Amino acid sequence: MQVPVLDINGKQVQTIDLPAEIFEARINKGLMHQAYVRQMANARLGTHKVKRRGEVKVTTAKMYRQKGTGRARHGAHNATQFVGGGRPMGPRPRDYTQDMPKKMRRAAIRSALSALMADGQLVFVDSLTINAPKTKDMKRILTALVGDNSSLVLVGERNENVQRSVNNLADAKTLLASYLNIRDLLRYDKVIVPLDALDVIKRIWGQES
Repeated sequence: MQVPVLDINGKQVQTIDLPAEIFEARINKGLMHQAYVRQMANARLGTHKVKRRGEVKVTTAKMYRQKGTGRARHGAHNATQFVGGGRPMGPRPRDYTQDMPKKMRRAAIRSALSALMADGQLVFVDSLTINAPKTKDMKRILTALVGDNSSLVLVGERNENVQRSVNNLADAKTLLASYLNIRDLLRYDKVIVPLDALDVIKRIWGQES
């Protein structure tokens, strides 16, 4: 598959061939959904907790006398119906981690890249560099490349100027190409792929191991 490569002004400068095993893989929506749910679940801390009745520290004195008040008989302040009492069925600490075989995780990434390619959401750039962290200049570059669409900018390696400039924008984010994940790939309207980031993608996601 041949695709155009743009410069930072949005002008086509060349065409390149993309590996079919990454960008023309079978699109499996169910697999992508499973990978997304797994990623979101694994990000949960699971530290939520409420105190049960036995964990609330209150006085053990009887609330009021047994008879003669016209009210129900109560002897414990930690009962669930009272303010400050224990909660009957609240969340407890738990592990939300989900497992997924490596081959399935890799297939999900290839499926996502192929889906983005088929929908025209991938934008390839020959080079994305900037001399200093300038949000205004980066906004101009992204507008030339993707218009008003939200964008995920992949970088082959850490670039302080590019990353700081992009991350200052509300509708854009940078991501190292080696950290590709389902959530970020599917979250934005466009994914900008410089050629150095494409080399990283080929090296990591092109091999079957």
